[in-house]
Amino acid sequence: MIDVIGDIHGCYDEFEELTKKMGYSWDMGYPIHPDARKLAFVGDLTDRGPHSLRVIEVVSRIVKEGIAHYTPGNHCDKLYRFFLGRNVQQTHGLETTVAELKDLSKREYASIRTKYMELYENAPLYLVLDEKRLVIAHAGIRPDYIGRKDKKVKTFVLYGDITGEKNDDGSPVRRDWAKKYTNEKAFIVYGHTPVSEPRLINGTINIDTGCVFGGSLTAFRYPEKETVSVGSKQPYVPEKFRIFDD
Repeated sequence: MIDVIGDIHGCYDEFEELTKKMGYSWDMGYPIHPDARKLAFVGDLTDRGPHSLRVIEVVSRIVKEGIAHYTPGNHCDKLYRFFLGRNVQQTHGLETTVAELKDLSKREYASIRTKYMELYENAPLYLVLDEKRLVIAHAGIRPDYIGRKDKKVKTFVLYGDITGEKNDDGSPVRRDWAKKYTNEKAFIVYGHTPVSEPRLINGTINIDTGCVFGGSLTAFRYPEKETVSVGSKQPYVPEKFRIFDD
């Protein structure tokens, strides 16, 4: 029994509210379900929202405890490269996480860095669960990519089916891979592209309902195949939500 949570992007309060709505207790300071349900995360824990470091603290703890699953998103990958000392641009949300880091003491910084590096380095590129019936991949995955971990697959999983072109706002143009998805066995849960409502199509579901852009934070309950959402506390930015022609 798994509850998959969409892109949190530092929206800690909504994360806590959503898990409590699904029956998780926070008495220990992190979410535990009385029926031993496990949380799973589609990546993009940080950036843009107000409390990225608090999200890292909780998710790293429950994953280490073995009561949650995590797979990284493109923002997770960028933060990892930042912690490695790589020359990454502090834009598209990373600047908010870096601002939080700058407020820490050296000891606190070292602690959160260690926790995050361990979380990221131990995470699979995508999660394959329930005897390959459930696949959790940040931006999705093609059926012929399942089982592969090469660079081409990593690009798809982190960024989606990108064309190499850019939209007017600088974001990459992405093909609608889910519209062509065909695999009766593997159900794909993903995020990355904000949608106003969970998008269920062809054995896939996008649960990034744009919490950090004022939408909602959504969880997908498996095996029930139900969604649960809570409203966002962030300002609404309608142009960030993609509309698909299904």
